[in-house]
Amino acid sequence: MAARLAELARRDLPEVLADLRHLVELETPSDDKALLDAGLDGIELWLADRLGPAAARLRHSGGEHGDVLELTYPGAAGGAGPTVLLVCHYDTVWPRGTLADWPVRIDGDHFTGPGCFDMKAGLVQGVWALRALRELGIAHPGVRLLLNGDEEIGSPASRPHIERASADVAATLILEPSRDGMLKTRRKGMGLFDVTAHGVESHAGLDPAAGASAVHALAELVPALTALAAPERGTTVNVGVIAGGTARNVVAGRAWCQVDVRVQDPAEMPRVDAGLAALAPSDPRVKVEIDGGWNRPPLNPNPGSERLLALAREAAADLGADLGDVAVGGASDGNLVAALGRPVLDGLGAVGAGPHSRDEHVRISGTPHQIALVAGLLARLAA
Repeated sequence: MAARLAELARRDLPEVLADLRHLVELETPSDDKALLDAGLDGIELWLADRLGPAAARLRHSGGEHGDVLELTYPGAAGGAGPTVLLVCHYDTVWPRGTLADWPVRIDGDHFTGPGCFDMKAGLVQGVWALRALRELGIAHPGVRLLLNGDEEIGSPASRPHIERASADVAATLILEPSRDGMLKTRRKGMGLFDVTAHGVESHAGLDPAAGASAVHALAELVPALTALAAPERGTTVNVGVIAGGTARNVVAGRAWCQVDVRVQDPAEMPRVDAGLAALAPSDPRVKVEIDGGWNRPPLNPNPGSERLLALAREAAADLGADLGDVAVGGASDGNLVAALGRPVLDGLGAVGAGPHSRDEHVRISGTPHQIALVAGLLARLAA
């Protein structure tokens, strides 16, 4: 079976790359509702062409964010067991017009273009894996395909749909990019916080003592913020943006910073919360306000995910490869599923590098293997 899947994926590679070009040329920045809607319309037409009509279709409004599309395809050739959820986000970090100065191109083994690696290639590979199983008459489970257009900004609209859709399936597969072909079995949880200091303005020369500087207070708080990090437990704290004040000769009335917190251990989340709540500058006239919160919980292995990993390794071994796994600092929609204790595998998408950079690319030579790997895993899940 594995050899036939790999051979078919190699045969179909030109069409796979043509499909990837088509999807990349549908610009879908996370913050552009018009392009997200048009892009999802185009993707749905492409899916109908490649997979035929879905047995069930739901399109949920994302409000100001991208809509969520759920399409269900039945199992085949005896694969009448539980459904498998495939999750792919169609939004990218690249703004409208990026294609004008960064068009899709192939340079040797690299396919480049905005959003190709993160993560339109994963969607294309998942579709071609299902096509291969159908063509070869290999049993596979029903597939529920969920496409969301807000992953890059934390999945604010799609989170409840992902959590609901993953509740009654045998497994959730996240077709996010791999790390050099390895699965991502641990991801850090992420907290996004805004810390604002409210001081008292005054003239810096005529009456400095009447003021309480928010800038000075925030400068005191930054070391307290970074002290919340615990690298030995996988917790990092980064103050990424800082600003405040109105003029050189004014004691600042307001200052603020943006803070990124990453945790691997869920127990770190309440500890960090307590540390943030305890922030207090030395000048009691300055008040501190904390906004934001935890965007995603951490992704850690659970027994169901471990069983999925074992099946994926079997599928890789049949293809003559060893399948590794890795812990990464970035978060994904897989975090949402793992936090509920449900079986999930992440990083089954493209082989390549450079997400969120102009070096973003998919390695063409790794694409047939990834298609065959997903197909092989789906075949095993048919049982």
